[in-house]
Amino acid sequence: MIATDTPVDPIRRRIESLGMRLGLPTIVKALGVLEGEHPSSRRGAGYDYLDIRPYEPGEEARLIDWKASARSGRPMIVDKERESNGNVWLLLDVGREMTGVCPSGEPAIDVAANALRMFAMLSLRRGDDLSIVLGDHASITRVPFNGGFAKFEHALDGLLRRDLAHPRDFDALIDYAGRIRNRRSLIVLATDETVWTRERARALRTLAQTHPVITINVAVANPFSSADRFARIIDAHSGRRIPAFLRTKRVESSVEVHRRFEATAAEHELAGVGTTMIHAGSSEAMFNEFVRLVSSVLARGGFRQPSMRAVGGMS
Repeated sequence: MIATDTPVDPIRRRIESLGMRLGLPTIVKALGVLEGEHPSSRRGAGYDYLDIRPYEPGEEARLIDWKASARSGRPMIVDKERESNGNVWLLLDVGREMTGVCPSGEPAIDVAANALRMFAMLSLRRGDDLSIVLGDHASITRVPFNGGFAKFEHALDGLLRRDLAHPRDFDALIDYAGRIRNRRSLIVLATDETVWTRERARALRTLAQTHPVITINVAVANPFSSADRFARIIDAHSGRRIPAFLRTKRVESSVEVHRRFEATAAEHELAGVGTTMIHAGSSEAMFNEFVRLVSSVLARGGFRQPSMRAVGGMS
């Protein structure tokens, strides 16, 4: 295991445990949105040998070649040209809006990152090529990834140490995804629920007609909640404190109605194009919804549009 200074997260341990319990045939079926295999230049388990090298901490033990290890007296890995199912792109909104707090008390960015870890775990077990893409108004950065799940966690932790200082640009992320040439690439977009408008839902619908798409929607707390009028609530856009006199039942209800309206409009726009949407307000709820999704996929043999709802967050 690669050393990390990130505090132990029980949800991350559950993700690892889930990955160990699921067999490869189950994973392949659960991620069956991609069909067929094609040669990949990435190293991994396959048929054509490339070279033999020492095992490095953090790599999957299943890659160790025991005959070569016995000859050398230490763990060795035989790199091969691998047959890859496809490419998986994990696109994460890192705008400062993602510093917003969820009903669970977690920052939205942490819940979104844990959701991406779940898909990375399955994708890496299946042998997919993986790319991480971080986007805000200032830049969009792609980080191609090569390694096991432990290395993925270490890499993602490092990327998320950056300050979320710029506003989001979700439209640019959707546009970036639309330029991915491999039409069989699975695209996972992670953001929070406040991003949705009818126009963005239509843009995502267009993207879903050319690529398989999964959307992670993190439920965030209502900033106008009247539950504790004197709590310090900061607006992510302006950095200003929201006045207590604005945090009334009437304003709180208006925000809830608006969010539900936009969520329903997005659901209707995406219905019928096979886009899966996961909506939750905590890492634990996101994990439970992910397990439910995988279970339903295994039961019916493929991804379809589930009902869009807040699990453990706001309805």
